[in-house]
Amino acid sequence: MPNRVQKLSLLSEMIAFAKSDTQLKKIEYNFLLGVAKQLDISREDFDYLIDHPINYIHLKSHSERIVQFHRLVLLMHIDQERTREEVAKLYNYGLRMGLNHESITRVLYLMEGFPDMMVPAEVLIDIFKVQYN
Repeated sequence: MPNRVQKLSLLSEMIAFAKSDTQLKKIEYNFLLGVAKQLDISREDFDYLIDHPINYIHLKSHSERIVQFHRLVLLMHIDQERTREEVAKLYNYGLRMGLNHESITRVLYLMEGFPDMMVPAEVLIDIFKVQYN
């Protein structure tokens, strides 16, 4: 489990991702607030991060990086909009996290076949497991 600074970094990264296309939409804000609660981050700290991002801290655990990537996939589709820029940014986030580029490409490709382009967590984990072994 990530420590508090890592959790704040994960949340800050997600906020930056959500704000990349426009301002933070209400649905994105509520989704991110839910993630903050899961990570035991207070609403005050979450709201502070919106205007004061912190630097990215690399997660050591492969499984934690996969979970974070899945959060970003969900976040990208929460507003029912998907741009090429968002897909490219998601791909680059995955690479920066040290995830396998073939697995990232496969997830992005398989999104098209799922309702609302939401890749189920177990499918995403299986994709990364194949490349990790």
